Amino acid sequence: MLRVGLTGGLGSGKSTVAGYLRKLGAQVIEADALGRALMEPGQTVYAEIVRVFGPEVLGTDGRLNRGRLAEVAFKGERLEELNAIVHPAVIATQQRWMDEVFARDAAAVAVIESALIFEVERDARARGEKESVLTGAPSDRSSSLGLLADWRRRFDRVVVITAPEEVKIARYAARICPKGEGRRAVEADARLRLARQIPDAEKAARADYVIENKGDEALLRAQVEVLWERLKTESNKFLRSESLK
Repeated sequence: MLRVGLTGGLGSGKSTVAGYLRKLGAQVIEADALGRALMEPGQTVYAEIVRVFGPEVLGTDGRLNRGRLAEVAFKGERLEELNAIVHPAVIATQQRWMDEVFARDAAAVAVIESALIFEVERDARARGEKESVLTGAPSDRSSSLGLLADWRRRFDRVVVITAPEEVKIARYAARICPKGEGRRAVEADARLRLARQIPDAEKAARADYVIENKGDEALLRAQVEVLWERLKTESNKFLRSESLK
């Protein structure tokens, strides 16, 4: 088994790389998808967001208006409040998913695609969290808020995808406004979001593997195929009880 964190800044191509890995045989889950599910009505995260941010972040259908919530969080300097609600629940759900994957297949490579692996650690430390001591069953450990600051114990390997900033912004804008309408506002939003993320160089220095995504699809796919072979080999090492640390 191998627990892999796949990360990169906004517009870096995480979803594309995750898709390649899934086709090659990896088990993949997206942190954004988990977050969206946990923010649906009836979920504890949903209720806490409404309590903290008020009914103004709700749409007419009673669900969260994600655009309005993002505006309040980013422009209102309340992103930390939102992250403190969402991140612990997402991380706990990720851990339960990995436990289920490995229960089915001890040789699995489980990949969690998340834009904010390093930022979660940074923000947890900024809140004053300490290094945690892991005890008890994995599912119990995953609910500990202290595990936020202990991110490296959640992953055996971390893969960072890098890309030039202007390329990231262009990709993000093309995805959000494919027809070009409101592009300037979207690009400004992208720059604001990127400014809150840790630079690629710092992430790459702390990663186990780095993939460069400059827009060449064939080159990107080739890098992922090489990465996959290495991840499979390392997963087999775990099966033989050999430490990768």
